[in-house]
Amino acid sequence: MSGAGNREQVFPTRMTLGVMKGKLKGAQQGHSLLKRKSEALTKRFRDITQKIDDAKRKMGRVMQTAAFSLAEVQYATGDNISYQVQESVQKARFQVKAKQENVSGVFLPTFESHINEEINDFKLTGLGRGGQQVQKAKAVYTRAVETLVELASLQTAFIILDEVIKVTNRRVNAIEHVIIPRTENTITYINSELDELDREEFYRLKKVQEKKQEAAAAAEVEERANAVKEVEAVEELDAKAQGEDLVKDDEDDVIF
Repeated sequence: MSGAGNREQVFPTRMTLGVMKGKLKGAQQGHSLLKRKSEALTKRFRDITQKIDDAKRKMGRVMQTAAFSLAEVQYATGDNISYQVQESVQKARFQVKAKQENVSGVFLPTFESHINEEINDFKLTGLGRGGQQVQKAKAVYTRAVETLVELASLQTAFIILDEVIKVTNRRVNAIEHVIIPRTENTITYINSELDELDREEFYRLKKVQEKKQEAAAAAEVEERANAVKEVEAVEELDAKAQGEDLVKDDEDDVIF
């Protein structure tokens, strides 16, 4: 009964050991994938950070040029140029298109500027005077808006990547410092329990073997004792038979 109980106990333990080994392998593969994902995102994050720095420096220079250009337009045409532009514009000439870029499973929105050259609602603005300054200001502000769109795209990707990298690194640390050590400790504990069960089974089998040997030795001793008793009984019967023969011989020799 005890041997059957041990076998029933060993089977689920070994099955649990296989499950835990599979869990450990999955955790290690997940850790490796998340680690590579974190490295790829971090590399892209650094590239975006450098591009943001360049875009901000460019934005400063372009806006400075645009401010001087606007001052030249106002000096040449007067202060009412903004109202003339607002009244002339009917459709948007500068458009922004949104796309998505997949970086290691993370979708980053990217904004692209598109200029419709067919639309030029205020081409007659500044016709009287300051036309050259107006066209120059239009070109400079177009570059400024393009830079602003580029910067907005980079800033959006920067914020998304920053959050995703934090979440990914937390998962990597959790797997590396919590899940994998716990699983390894569980596997070690199960192995130690299996070793203990194996030692118990070996000890039980050894005891059973010793009991069998003792029983066999006792049976052999008993058989020998029975054999000795049988021999003694036969010898006793032979002795009695010989004694009876001697008595009969003596009785035959008596003469009356």
